[in-house]
Amino acid sequence: MKAVTIQRFGPPEGLAVIDLPAPAPAEGQVLIATEAIGVGGVDTVIRSGALAAYGFQEGLIPGGEVAGTVTAAGRGVDPSWIGRRVWAATGVGGGYVEQAVAPVEEVLPLPAHLSAVGAVTLGSSGVVAHFALAHAHFAPGEAVLVRGAAGSIGIMTVQLAARGGAAAVAVTTSSAERGGRLRELGATHVLDRAGAPGGDSPAGYDVIVDVVAGADMPSFFARLNPNGRMVAVGAVGGQPPADFGMTMMAAFQKSLSFATFSAATVSGAGRHAVRTEQFAAAGRGELRTVVHEVLPLEQAVSAHRKMDAGEVFGRIVLTP
Repeated sequence: MKAVTIQRFGPPEGLAVIDLPAPAPAEGQVLIATEAIGVGGVDTVIRSGALAAYGFQEGLIPGGEVAGTVTAAGRGVDPSWIGRRVWAATGVGGGYVEQAVAPVEEVLPLPAHLSAVGAVTLGSSGVVAHFALAHAHFAPGEAVLVRGAAGSIGIMTVQLAARGGAAAVAVTTSSAERGGRLRELGATHVLDRAGAPGGDSPAGYDVIVDVVAGADMPSFFARLNPNGRMVAVGAVGGQPPADFGMTMMAAFQKSLSFATFSAATVSGAGRHAVRTEQFAAAGRGELRTVVHEVLPLEQAVSAHRKMDAGEVFGRIVLTP
């Protein structure tokens, strides 16, 4: 089978398409003939080598979610899975392949109304957005800021905050065109990447969901209202400055909260329940799956170049 591996950390050119033997599902796993592969921001961070200290090594196959048809089941797996169209989480990697293995507990049947491309656009990002807002104790009537709103997680957070009754949903993005598209998805205020207040945008926010992190994180933390909560769900802009803790302590009297969130801390049953509801909502037209582009698996380098350049609105999807 064809697979994409990280031959060397660094720019996208370190990715390579290679031939590998087709895998066999181990105990508790299924084998999936992939129809769609989600390209996530975390894939680009891993490829860059920024997470090498956390155990990620060159030679890794990136990609954390796929959709397709189950073709084989490992020992202990109900054989009725074979032939079913599914979405699956492959873990921290293993998705950029023609045939993927996944633990059966991370596999969810696809409803008839949802395409494989739509499933990998919504599958991971929707769960992260849902539980990030829950982690922030978001309540109707509050003002929300989504930093880095043009990616798949940001787009889902905008939609869920608007559906949840937010008084305002502000977004940071890089252009007026993107801002207009985010307004169609539920944003009420559009800010530039620096998040500078403008026009009638709120002076402060009760909840900030941050996909970016990086050097500017302290300035956004300072935009929280008293008792406000910031939740970081990504770090596509790099790590925050080393003195970020000093920024938090300087705002001591505002009783602000900062947290990180990873979907890995949510039970499998919890993720499945939310994902099932969101897949159904997408079928009813209540949630939009925003696809930037569908590219062949062999063009993974091009996909990562677009991600690095900040050109992507929504999700890039690879197909075998």
